[in-house]
Amino acid sequence: MRPRDLKYSETHEWVKLVGKDVVVGITDYAVKQLSDLVHIELPKVGEKIEQGSSFGEIESVKTVAELIAPIGGKVIEVNKSVVDNIEILSDEPFEEGWLMKVKVGDMSELDTLMSSSEYADFIKLEKEDGEDGSSDDDVDEDDFV
Repeated sequence: MRPRDLKYSETHEWVKLVGKDVVVGITDYAVKQLSDLVHIELPKVGEKIEQGSSFGEIESVKTVAELIAPIGGKVIEVNKSVVDNIEILSDEPFEEGWLMKVKVGDMSELDTLMSSSEYADFIKLEKEDGEDGSSDDDVDEDDFV
């Protein structure tokens, strides 16, 4: 189940606002599409990231995918637990599987991200377009908590 209180990007990252900072991760949908994760590279604390630019890579047995920053700012913490044990992403992508915390540079960038219902619709369209090769059941608002 995906949390309703998060914002989502078209590249399947999620953002949770915590005060003036955000927590960033990747969605369960992205994890499922990648399958069999083997390695992740994340930015260093203090590094500046820009919305829409690569902030790292995630590797599975079938591909290497770029992680795209859903929001810009300065990295203030990286989840070393995920780097040390990538399986956390498969088990808990929205809780223990967060990737980094960012001090936001421009809060208005949050407005460019999708709500949970918009993200559910986005995934449905992506599946209809056949972009993901998935045969999972349809995604709807009931998939969010």
